[in-house]
Amino acid sequence: MKTTKKLAILAAAGGLLLSANAAMADDIVIGMATAQSGWMQAYDAPARESALIRIDEINAAGGLLGRQISVVEADTKTDRAEGARAGLEVLDGGADMVVVSCDYDFGAPAALAAQAAGKISFFLCAESIKAGIQGVGPFSFSASVLAAVQGATMAEWAYEKKNVRSFYVLLDTWIEYNKGICDGFDWMAPSLADAEVVGRDTFVNDDASVAAQITRIRNLDPQPDAIMLCSVMPGAASVIKQLRAAGITSMILNGSAVDGSYWLDSVPGLDNFYVPVQGSIYGDDPNPAVTAFNEAYAERTGAGPSTQYTYPGYVLIDVWAKAVERAGTLDSAAVVAELEKMVDEPTLFGPRTFNSEIHHQNRGRYLISEVSGGAPHIVDEWTISEPIPLEALLK
Repeated sequence: MKTTKKLAILAAAGGLLLSANAAMADDIVIGMATAQSGWMQAYDAPARESALIRIDEINAAGGLLGRQISVVEADTKTDRAEGARAGLEVLDGGADMVVVSCDYDFGAPAALAAQAAGKISFFLCAESIKAGIQGVGPFSFSASVLAAVQGATMAEWAYEKKNVRSFYVLLDTWIEYNKGICDGFDWMAPSLADAEVVGRDTFVNDDASVAAQITRIRNLDPQPDAIMLCSVMPGAASVIKQLRAAGITSMILNGSAVDGSYWLDSVPGLDNFYVPVQGSIYGDDPNPAVTAFNEAYAERTGAGPSTQYTYPGYVLIDVWAKAVERAGTLDSAAVVAELEKMVDEPTLFGPRTFNSEIHHQNRGRYLISEVSGGAPHIVDEWTISEPIPLEALLK
Protein backbone atom coordinates (compact mmCIF):
# COMPACT_ATOMS: atom_id res chain seq x y z
CA MET A 1 0.00 0.00 0.00
CA LYS A 2 1.43 3.37 -1.03
CA THR A 3 2.03 5.99 1.66
CA THR A 4 -0.43 8.35 0.00
CA LYS A 5 -3.13 5.70 0.13
CA LYS A 6 -2.39 5.06 3.79
CA LEU A 7 -2.68 8.76 4.51
CA ALA A 8 -5.98 8.91 2.64
CA ILE A 9 -7.28 6.05 4.75
CA LEU A 10 -6.20 7.73 7.96
CA ALA A 11 -7.63 11.08 6.94
CA ALA A 12 -10.97 9.48 6.13
CA ALA A 13 -11.17 8.04 9.62
CA GLY A 14 -11.51 11.43 11.27
CA GLY A 15 -15.21 11.90 10.54
CA LEU A 16 -16.28 8.26 10.46
CA LEU A 17 -17.52 7.45 13.95
CA LEU A 18 -20.83 8.80 15.12
CA SER A 19 -23.06 8.36 18.12
CA ALA A 20 -25.89 5.89 17.74
CA ASN A 21 -28.35 8.63 16.77
CA ALA A 22 -26.23 10.87 14.58
CA ALA A 23 -25.69 9.05 11.27
CA MET A 24 -25.93 11.22 8.16
CA ALA A 25 -29.27 10.78 6.41
CA ASP A 26 -27.77 9.76 3.06
CA ASP A 27 -25.15 7.39 4.47
CA ILE A 28 -25.19 3.62 4.60
CA VAL A 29 -24.91 2.88 8.30
CA ILE A 30 -22.98 0.05 9.92
CA GLY A 31 -23.77 -0.46 13.59
CA MET A 32 -21.02 -1.79 15.82
CA ALA A 33 -22.35 -3.38 19.01
CA THR A 34 -19.00 -4.53 20.36
CA ALA A 35 -17.02 -4.50 23.58
CA GLN A 36 -15.31 -1.19 24.27
CA SER A 37 -14.79 -2.25 27.90
CA GLY A 38 -14.39 -5.51 29.80
CA TRP A 39 -12.24 -8.48 28.86
CA MET A 40 -13.84 -8.98 25.42
CA GLN A 41 -12.37 -5.64 24.36
CA ALA A 42 -9.02 -7.39 23.87
CA TYR A 43 -10.62 -9.47 21.10
CA ASP A 44 -13.13 -7.00 19.70
CA ALA A 45 -10.94 -3.89 19.48
CA PRO A 46 -8.35 -5.18 16.94
CA ALA A 47 -11.02 -6.67 14.65
CA ARG A 48 -13.07 -3.47 14.95
CA GLU A 49 -10.06 -1.39 13.85
CA SER A 50 -9.50 -3.56 10.80
CA ALA A 51 -13.19 -3.27 9.90
CA LEU A 52 -12.84 0.51 10.04
CA ILE A 53 -9.82 0.35 7.74
CA ARG A 54 -11.86 -1.50 5.09
CA ILE A 55 -14.73 0.97 5.49
CA ASP A 56 -12.29 3.86 4.98
CA GLU A 57 -10.93 2.21 1.84
CA ILE A 58 -14.44 1.80 0.42
CA ASN A 59 -15.33 5.41 1.22
CA ALA A 60 -12.09 6.69 -0.34
CA ALA A 61 -12.91 4.74 -3.51
CA GLY A 62 -16.33 6.40 -3.83
CA GLY A 63 -18.42 4.52 -1.30
CA LEU A 64 -20.95 1.70 -1.60
CA LEU A 65 -23.84 1.99 -4.06
CA GLY A 66 -22.63 5.54 -4.58
CA ARG A 67 -23.07 6.41 -0.88
CA GLN A 68 -20.62 6.86 1.96
CA ILE A 69 -20.56 4.44 4.87
CA SER A 70 -20.80 5.79 8.40
CA VAL A 71 -20.62 3.92 11.69
CA VAL A 72 -22.73 4.09 14.83
CA GLU A 73 -21.42 2.38 17.96
CA ALA A 74 -22.58 1.12 21.32
CA ASP A 75 -20.58 -0.61 24.05
CA THR A 76 -21.64 -4.12 25.08
CA LYS A 77 -19.39 -3.84 28.15
CA THR A 78 -18.64 -7.59 27.83
CA ASP A 79 -22.10 -8.27 29.26
CA ARG A 80 -24.88 -10.24 27.59
CA ALA A 81 -27.68 -7.97 28.77
CA GLU A 82 -25.72 -4.90 27.69
CA GLY A 83 -25.09 -6.64 24.37
CA ALA A 84 -28.80 -6.85 23.67
CA ARG A 85 -29.20 -3.17 24.58
CA ALA A 86 -26.24 -2.22 22.38
CA GLY A 87 -27.78 -4.06 19.46
CA LEU A 88 -31.06 -2.19 19.86
CA GLU A 89 -29.20 1.10 20.25
CA VAL A 90 -27.32 0.84 16.96
CA LEU A 91 -30.50 -0.32 15.20
CA ASP A 92 -32.26 2.75 16.57
CA GLY A 93 -29.31 4.73 15.16
CA GLY A 94 -30.20 3.53 11.67
CA ALA A 95 -27.89 0.54 11.24
CA ASP A 96 -28.29 -1.24 7.91
CA MET A 97 -25.99 -4.02 9.12
CA VAL A 98 -24.80 -4.86 12.63
CA VAL A 99 -21.29 -5.98 13.64
CA VAL A 100 -21.20 -7.88 16.95
CA SER A 101 -18.61 -9.25 19.37
CA CYS A 102 -16.09 -11.95 18.51
CA ASP A 103 -17.48 -14.54 20.92
CA TYR A 104 -20.80 -16.26 20.19
CA ASP A 105 -22.10 -16.01 23.75
CA PHE A 106 -21.37 -12.29 24.02
CA GLY A 107 -22.20 -11.39 20.42
CA ALA A 108 -25.44 -13.34 20.07
CA PRO A 109 -27.70 -10.93 22.02
CA ALA A 110 -26.96 -8.08 19.59
CA ALA A 111 -27.11 -10.44 16.60
CA LEU A 112 -30.52 -11.68 17.72
CA ALA A 113 -31.73 -8.08 17.93
CA ALA A 114 -30.56 -7.55 14.34
CA GLN A 115 -32.25 -10.77 13.21
CA ALA A 116 -35.53 -9.67 14.80
CA ALA A 117 -35.24 -6.35 12.96
CA GLY A 118 -34.59 -8.08 9.64
CA LYS A 119 -30.99 -6.86 9.46
CA ILE A 120 -27.80 -8.77 8.65
CA SER A 121 -25.28 -9.28 11.46
CA PHE A 122 -21.64 -10.31 11.30
CA PHE A 123 -19.67 -11.61 14.26
CA LEU A 124 -16.23 -9.99 14.33
CA CYS A 125 -14.37 -13.27 14.72
CA ALA A 126 -16.57 -15.92 16.37
CA GLU A 127 -15.59 -19.52 15.59
CA SER A 128 -18.58 -21.49 16.84
CA ILE A 129 -21.07 -22.92 14.33
CA LYS A 130 -23.74 -21.22 16.47
CA ALA A 131 -22.45 -17.84 15.28
CA GLY A 132 -24.68 -17.89 12.23
CA ILE A 133 -27.83 -19.70 11.11
CA GLN A 134 -27.68 -22.35 13.83
CA GLY A 135 -27.53 -20.02 16.83
CA VAL A 136 -29.02 -16.75 15.56
CA GLY A 137 -30.85 -17.09 12.26
CA PRO A 138 -30.59 -16.79 8.47
CA PHE A 139 -29.32 -13.18 8.49
CA SER A 140 -26.30 -13.91 10.73
CA PHE A 141 -22.71 -14.62 9.59
CA SER A 142 -19.12 -14.86 10.79
CA ALA A 143 -16.12 -14.12 8.58
CA SER A 144 -13.63 -16.08 10.68
CA VAL A 145 -12.89 -19.81 10.37
CA LEU A 146 -14.45 -22.43 12.62
CA ALA A 147 -12.43 -23.77 15.54
CA ALA A 148 -13.01 -27.28 14.22
CA VAL A 149 -11.20 -26.36 11.00
CA GLN A 150 -8.18 -25.36 13.07
CA GLY A 151 -7.96 -28.77 14.74
CA ALA A 152 -8.53 -30.59 11.46
CA THR A 153 -5.91 -28.43 9.74
CA MET A 154 -3.24 -29.15 12.31
CA ALA A 155 -3.94 -32.89 12.27
CA GLU A 156 -3.77 -33.24 8.48
CA TRP A 157 -0.84 -30.87 8.04
CA ALA A 158 1.24 -32.57 10.75
CA TYR A 159 0.49 -35.97 9.25
CA GLU A 160 1.26 -34.98 5.67
CA LYS A 161 4.14 -32.55 6.18
CA LYS A 162 5.78 -33.63 9.45
CA ASN A 163 5.20 -37.39 9.22
CA VAL A 164 3.33 -37.43 12.54
CA ARG A 165 1.84 -40.84 13.17
CA SER A 166 1.04 -40.77 16.89
CA PHE A 167 -0.99 -38.08 18.64
CA TYR A 168 -1.83 -37.39 22.27
CA VAL A 169 -4.94 -35.24 22.79
CA LEU A 170 -4.99 -32.79 25.68
CA LEU A 171 -8.30 -30.91 25.99
CA ASP A 172 -8.95 -27.86 28.12
CA THR A 173 -12.67 -28.18 28.94
CA TRP A 174 -13.08 -24.51 29.96
CA ILE A 175 -14.85 -23.10 26.88
CA GLU A 176 -16.60 -24.37 23.75
CA TYR A 177 -13.87 -22.98 21.48
CA ASN A 178 -11.37 -25.46 22.93
CA LYS A 179 -13.78 -28.35 22.43
CA GLY A 180 -14.26 -27.21 18.85
CA ILE A 181 -10.54 -27.55 18.11
CA CYS A 182 -10.50 -31.10 19.42
CA ASP A 183 -13.76 -31.94 17.62
CA GLY A 184 -12.12 -30.96 14.34
CA PHE A 185 -9.06 -33.04 15.16
CA ASP A 186 -11.28 -36.02 16.01
CA TRP A 187 -13.15 -35.65 12.72
CA MET A 188 -9.93 -35.61 10.70
CA ALA A 189 -7.84 -38.20 12.59
CA PRO A 190 -9.70 -41.35 11.45
CA SER A 191 -9.00 -40.47 7.80
CA LEU A 192 -5.23 -40.42 8.38
CA ALA A 193 -4.09 -43.92 7.45
CA ASP A 194 -1.75 -45.54 10.03
CA ALA A 195 -2.05 -42.56 12.38
CA GLU A 196 -3.00 -43.33 15.98
CA VAL A 197 -4.30 -41.44 18.99
CA VAL A 198 -2.19 -42.98 21.77
CA GLY A 199 -3.86 -41.22 24.68
CA ARG A 200 -6.30 -38.55 25.82
CA ASP A 201 -6.58 -36.32 28.84
CA THR A 202 -8.44 -33.25 30.02
CA PHE A 203 -7.75 -30.31 32.27
CA VAL A 204 -9.33 -26.96 33.12
CA ASN A 205 -7.70 -23.70 32.10
CA ASP A 206 -6.99 -22.47 35.61
CA ASP A 207 -5.51 -25.77 36.88
CA ALA A 208 -2.24 -24.87 38.59
CA SER A 209 -0.68 -28.21 37.67
CA VAL A 210 -1.09 -30.88 35.00
CA ALA A 211 1.44 -33.18 36.62
CA ALA A 212 -0.82 -36.23 36.45
CA GLN A 213 -1.45 -35.74 32.74
CA ILE A 214 2.26 -35.23 32.11
CA THR A 215 3.07 -38.44 33.97
CA ARG A 216 0.72 -40.37 31.71
CA ILE A 217 2.41 -38.90 28.64
CA ARG A 218 5.90 -39.65 29.96
CA ASN A 219 4.90 -43.25 30.67
CA LEU A 220 4.27 -43.81 26.97
CA ASP A 221 7.04 -45.62 25.12
CA PRO A 222 7.72 -44.21 22.63
CA GLN A 223 6.64 -40.65 23.29
CA PRO A 224 3.90 -39.32 20.96
CA ASP A 225 5.03 -37.57 17.80
CA ALA A 226 2.65 -34.69 18.55
CA ILE A 227 0.44 -33.39 21.33
CA MET A 228 -2.87 -31.89 20.14
CA LEU A 229 -3.40 -29.21 22.78
CA CYS A 230 -6.87 -27.66 22.61
CA SER A 231 -6.61 -24.64 24.88
CA VAL A 232 -6.41 -20.86 25.20
CA MET A 233 -4.47 -18.42 27.35
CA PRO A 234 -3.53 -18.25 30.13
CA GLY A 235 -3.82 -21.99 30.73
CA ALA A 236 -2.21 -22.97 27.43
CA ALA A 237 1.05 -21.22 28.31
CA SER A 238 1.14 -22.90 31.71
CA VAL A 239 0.65 -26.36 30.20
CA ILE A 240 3.26 -25.80 27.49
CA LYS A 241 5.76 -24.64 30.10
CA GLN A 242 5.10 -27.71 32.26
CA LEU A 243 5.38 -30.09 29.29
CA ARG A 244 8.76 -28.72 28.29
CA ALA A 245 10.01 -28.55 31.88
CA ALA A 246 9.18 -32.25 32.18
CA GLY A 247 11.43 -33.03 29.23
CA ILE A 248 8.63 -33.75 26.75
CA THR A 249 9.90 -32.56 23.38
CA SER A 250 7.00 -33.78 21.19
CA MET A 251 5.61 -31.35 18.65
CA ILE A 252 2.78 -29.30 20.20
CA LEU A 253 -0.16 -28.25 18.03
CA ASN A 254 -2.90 -25.81 19.02
CA GLY A 255 -5.57 -23.51 17.58
CA SER A 256 -5.39 -19.92 16.40
CA ALA A 257 -6.28 -18.34 19.75
CA VAL A 258 -2.71 -18.73 21.00
CA ASP A 259 -1.23 -16.84 18.05
CA GLY A 260 0.99 -13.95 19.16
CA SER A 261 4.33 -13.42 20.84
CA TYR A 262 2.96 -11.72 23.97
CA TRP A 263 3.10 -14.93 26.03
CA LEU A 264 6.34 -16.45 24.80
CA ASP A 265 8.50 -14.96 27.55
CA SER A 266 6.79 -17.39 29.91
CA VAL A 267 8.29 -20.32 27.98
CA PRO A 268 11.83 -19.15 27.09
CA GLY A 269 13.31 -20.69 23.96
CA LEU A 270 10.16 -22.58 23.03
CA ASP A 271 10.61 -24.90 20.04
CA ASN A 272 8.46 -27.25 17.97
CA PHE A 273 5.17 -25.44 18.54
CA TYR A 274 2.70 -24.83 15.70
CA VAL A 275 -0.61 -22.98 15.19
CA PRO A 276 -2.78 -22.09 12.17
CA VAL A 277 -3.27 -18.38 11.36
CA GLN A 278 -5.31 -16.46 8.79
CA GLY A 279 -2.50 -13.98 8.23
CA SER A 280 0.90 -13.21 9.72
CA ILE A 281 1.36 -10.38 12.19
CA TYR A 282 5.14 -10.91 12.06
CA GLY A 283 5.98 -9.25 8.76
CA ASP A 284 6.58 -12.51 6.89
CA ASP A 285 3.19 -13.15 5.30
CA PRO A 286 3.65 -14.54 1.76
CA ASN A 287 1.14 -11.96 0.53
CA PRO A 288 2.81 -8.51 0.50
CA ALA A 289 -0.63 -6.87 0.69
CA VAL A 290 -1.01 -8.28 4.21
CA THR A 291 2.26 -6.65 5.25
CA ALA A 292 0.98 -3.38 3.78
CA PHE A 293 -2.23 -3.79 5.77
CA ASN A 294 -0.20 -4.35 8.95
CA GLU A 295 1.65 -1.11 8.28
CA ALA A 296 -1.60 0.81 7.75
CA TYR A 297 -2.99 -0.69 10.95
CA ALA A 298 0.12 0.42 12.84
CA GLU A 299 -0.21 3.95 11.47
CA ARG A 300 -3.84 4.06 12.53
CA THR A 301 -3.45 2.59 16.04
CA GLY A 302 0.19 3.22 16.95
CA ALA A 303 1.14 -0.47 16.91
CA GLY A 304 0.92 -3.40 14.55
CA PRO A 305 -1.64 -6.18 14.97
CA SER A 306 -1.08 -8.27 18.11
CA THR A 307 -3.07 -11.29 16.95
CA GLN A 308 -4.45 -12.89 13.81
CA TYR A 309 -7.92 -12.14 15.16
CA THR A 310 -7.39 -8.62 13.87
CA TYR A 311 -8.02 -9.78 10.33
CA PRO A 312 -11.63 -11.12 10.22
CA GLY A 313 -12.98 -7.60 10.85
CA TYR A 314 -11.52 -6.49 7.52
CA VAL A 315 -12.88 -9.59 5.80
CA LEU A 316 -16.46 -9.18 7.03
CA ILE A 317 -16.75 -5.65 5.66
CA ASP A 318 -15.15 -6.77 2.41
CA VAL A 319 -17.51 -9.69 1.73
CA TRP A 320 -20.62 -7.82 2.91
CA ALA A 321 -19.82 -4.82 0.67
CA LYS A 322 -19.24 -7.09 -2.33
CA ALA A 323 -22.61 -8.75 -1.72
CA VAL A 324 -24.35 -5.37 -1.44
CA GLU A 325 -22.82 -4.19 -4.72
CA ARG A 326 -23.84 -7.40 -6.48
CA ALA A 327 -27.37 -7.22 -5.08
CA GLY A 328 -27.60 -3.53 -5.94
CA THR A 329 -29.55 -2.98 -2.74
CA LEU A 330 -29.30 -3.08 1.06
CA ASP A 331 -32.29 -5.39 1.29
CA SER A 332 -31.19 -8.09 3.73
CA ALA A 333 -32.68 -11.06 1.87
CA ALA A 334 -31.10 -9.97 -1.41
CA VAL A 335 -27.69 -9.42 0.21
CA VAL A 336 -27.86 -12.79 2.00
CA ALA A 337 -28.60 -14.44 -1.35
CA GLU A 338 -25.44 -12.91 -2.81
CA LEU A 339 -23.35 -13.92 0.21
CA GLU A 340 -24.61 -17.49 -0.15
CA LYS A 341 -23.36 -17.56 -3.76
CA MET A 342 -19.77 -16.93 -2.65
CA VAL A 343 -17.48 -19.92 -3.27
CA ASP A 344 -13.80 -19.36 -2.48
CA GLU A 345 -14.41 -15.62 -2.71
CA PRO A 346 -10.95 -13.99 -2.72
CA THR A 347 -10.14 -11.79 0.29
CA LEU A 348 -6.93 -10.36 1.66
CA PHE A 349 -6.85 -13.12 4.28
CA GLY A 350 -7.85 -16.15 2.26
CA PRO A 351 -10.95 -17.31 0.40
CA ARG A 352 -14.44 -17.31 1.94
CA THR A 353 -17.42 -19.51 1.14
CA PHE A 354 -21.01 -19.26 2.38
CA ASN A 355 -24.09 -21.29 1.52
CA SER A 356 -27.67 -21.73 2.65
CA GLU A 357 -26.66 -24.19 5.41
CA ILE A 358 -23.47 -22.63 6.80
CA HIS A 359 -22.74 -18.92 7.23
CA HIS A 360 -19.27 -19.71 8.52
CA GLN A 361 -16.06 -21.25 7.19
CA ASN A 362 -16.00 -25.05 7.45
CA ARG A 363 -12.87 -25.08 5.30
CA GLY A 364 -10.23 -22.43 4.90
CA ARG A 365 -6.66 -21.71 3.87
CA TYR A 366 -4.41 -21.37 6.89
CA LEU A 367 -0.82 -20.28 7.20
CA ILE A 368 1.16 -22.44 9.62
CA SER A 369 3.11 -20.50 12.24
CA GLU A 370 6.02 -22.23 13.97
CA VAL A 371 7.65 -21.08 17.19
CA SER A 372 11.34 -21.99 17.24
CA GLY A 373 13.95 -20.53 19.52
CA GLY A 374 11.15 -18.61 21.19
CA ALA A 375 10.22 -16.71 18.00
CA PRO A 376 7.22 -17.26 15.71
CA HIS A 377 7.44 -17.32 11.91
CA ILE A 378 5.42 -18.67 8.98
CA VAL A 379 6.67 -21.99 7.61
CA ASP A 380 3.85 -23.34 5.44
CA GLU A 381 0.20 -23.11 4.46
CA TRP A 382 -2.55 -25.70 4.37
CA THR A 383 -6.16 -26.19 3.33
CA ILE A 384 -7.91 -29.31 4.60
CA SER A 385 -8.71 -31.85 1.91
CA GLU A 386 -12.48 -31.53 2.33
CA PRO A 387 -14.91 -29.29 4.22
CA ILE A 388 -16.14 -30.44 7.62
CA PRO A 389 -19.79 -31.48 7.16
CA LEU A 390 -22.51 -29.73 9.12
CA GLU A 391 -23.50 -32.89 10.99
CA ALA A 392 -19.97 -33.19 12.38
CA LEU A 393 -20.01 -29.55 13.46
CA LEU A 394 -23.32 -29.98 15.26
CA LYS A 395 -22.53 -33.18 17.13
